[in-house]
Amino acid sequence: MPARSMCWLAPQMIAKGHDFRHITLVAAVNPDGALFSSDFRAPERLFGLLMQAGGRAGRDAKRSAASEMWVQTFHPRHPLFEALSRHDYAAFAARQLAERKAASLSPFGFSALLRAEAKTQEVAQGFLNAAAQAAQARQLAGHDRVTSYPAVPMTIQRVANIERAQMLVESHSRKALQGFLAAWQPVLMEMRRQAEFKSLVRWAIDVDPIAI
Repeated sequence: MPARSMCWLAPQMIAKGHDFRHITLVAAVNPDGALFSSDFRAPERLFGLLMQAGGRAGRDAKRSAASEMWVQTFHPRHPLFEALSRHDYAAFAARQLAERKAASLSPFGFSALLRAEAKTQEVAQGFLNAAAQAAQARQLAGHDRVTSYPAVPMTIQRVANIERAQMLVESHSRKALQGFLAAWQPVLMEMRRQAEFKSLVRWAIDVDPIAI
């Protein structure tokens, strides 16, 4: 087997446009984590990163015909890797858009997270659920075009003895969502002063959250 010039640098490093000469083999080690990330944008970033990383191999015209890219994965039949093997960005993008449309994710839907931290999970979730009820009762701007879901604990529920919870808010209209959030904030500040929520540490609104 002929000698190979190999690159084991992190994909983020070799995809930055550096010109590494004499590289004919690029290996992507265990990229599967991005396939099932809580961030729905992760597969898109992974595909772009692997395409760029693969481009580092064989940049030297004399060696381009012998260049290879190896991907270590437990899911070789995953549509992302199949599209990658064909250099078929159009097929990958079309599938991603179809999945996002079915789930009402951007660019077909818009979301925000209302997060709360308190000494107990009951108070944190109670604040969030009460906030949703108040929004409906007061018929805030855009409330009829916004869907709010029941409060749930965050993935990392407890940090430094503080309980954390969140509520997902969605809309098919960014304008309606922004109007609703603007009208909601004074209500949240008012509720924060209520005696039943005195153990609430803080609350925050995260628009276009990276992870849900």
